[in-house]
Amino acid sequence: MRLNVLTVAAATLAALMVSIPASAQEYTVGTIKIVQPWSRATPPAAPVAGGYITLTNTGTEPDRLVSGSSLISQKFEIHESKVVSGVASMRPVVGGIEIAPGATVMLQSGGTHIMFIKPTKRFVKGERFPVTLTFEKAGSITVDFAIQGRGASAPTENNDGHGAMDQ
Repeated sequence: MRLNVLTVAAATLAALMVSIPASAQEYTVGTIKIVQPWSRATPPAAPVAGGYITLTNTGTEPDRLVSGSSLISQKFEIHESKVVSGVASMRPVVGGIEIAPGATVMLQSGGTHIMFIKPTKRFVKGERFPVTLTFEKAGSITVDFAIQGRGASAPTENNDGHGAMDQ
């Protein structure tokens, strides 16, 4: 009887651990590993805010980040920044972004990134907000974005919003 109770308890704990992220900054959906979702603090009434994240495909087939949503903004888009002949431009990516098998894709400032259009509130350093990411094959997952300081160029080690440049 005691062995059965321990077996059930161990199985229950294992099931819970599968559904909980390994840390506050790492998530998995299907074969996609999502690491350190973050954003920067915004000034009052900012019309947009960027979102940054690292995606790794641990599978044997390509997948795509096709869309997302969050209550923190009216619209979610994936954008690409480019500099051509000294002229910078930014435009929405049509059809999402592919994550090849075994590849890691970094959505970062100055390159491909998430754009939160018409934020519903100011992004405040140290706070977090949920975002649902949708992948073509892996499906959808909700992750928490940690808000760093306005001048941050990367998330802090523990992605808590503290320690990056102030504001």
